[in-house]
Amino acid sequence: MIENLEDKILELKSKRNAIILSHYYQSQEIQEMADFIGDSYELSKIAKKNSADVIVLCGVKFMAESAKILSPDKKVILPAINAGCPMADMANANGLKKLKSEHKNAKVVCYINSSVEVKALSDACCTSSNAVKIVKNIDSKDIIFLPDKNLGSYVKEQVPDKNIILWNGFCRVHDMVKPEDIIEVQKLKKNLKVLVHPECSYDVRCLADFIGSTAAMIKYVNKDKDTFEYLIVTETGIMYKMRETNPDKKFYTLNKMICVNMKATKLEDIYFSLKNMTNEINIEENVRKKAFDALNNMLILGR
Repeated sequence: MIENLEDKILELKSKRNAIILSHYYQSQEIQEMADFIGDSYELSKIAKKNSADVIVLCGVKFMAESAKILSPDKKVILPAINAGCPMADMANANGLKKLKSEHKNAKVVCYINSSVEVKALSDACCTSSNAVKIVKNIDSKDIIFLPDKNLGSYVKEQVPDKNIILWNGFCRVHDMVKPEDIIEVQKLKKNLKVLVHPECSYDVRCLADFIGSTAAMIKYVNKDKDTFEYLIVTETGIMYKMRETNPDKKFYTLNKMICVNMKATKLEDIYFSLKNMTNEINIEENVRKKAFDALNNMLILGR
């Protein structure tokens, strides 16, 4: 057991001119250690704007890749180097090339939860909060949307005038939720509101009082003055920030909604990766440039 681990991390952070960034789904000890907490794209933007030389990204691989895409001159470290995203892994470059060849007039919009190779083949990226706007604004009626079929179907509902071709991918944590899971909680708690992430299935989204990204959920609760009990249907890590910002409210979650990859990062991983400067993310430059264009197009189309 390492004594005073937090102090040693702070010492190394200062020595390396590093910044620690944590996704909302990380464990409480990681969020407490972080300089900033946010969703995947927000963390990438913070990394780019910050003067740190080293970015310690506490999340999964595609998040660290996104930070490196936007900040090629900085060292980006993924402390839990094997922390991947099963949904991102469901989409691959060869499969996307084949689909593009079958739909030659289609533009490709990829969820930020995708590999750098998929981003490099896409016309624009999107997040769960701006996906509808990106699809509305992109100059094409035919759109290949990947990898998440649930987020894609949600976008399809909001933009019915476009032909959206869905990839058969999904987030295991969100897709496993069934309507009966929510109905069971509603029977016990009559006055709560149900907040659902768009990565959930259509049947689950139909039970929601609000559908939105992690950041949108937090913003919704912060502004809501009429309700004091909520069922938050997304990964349980969001509870830390929810309870911190709204200590007077009660939050419930579905205990099975735990992403093992998001929970893989430990304080020891941060310490050893900073100490030894290991687990660095590197991307081939021509691939990075193409992926950067897709991320940049997201900013343009999302205005």
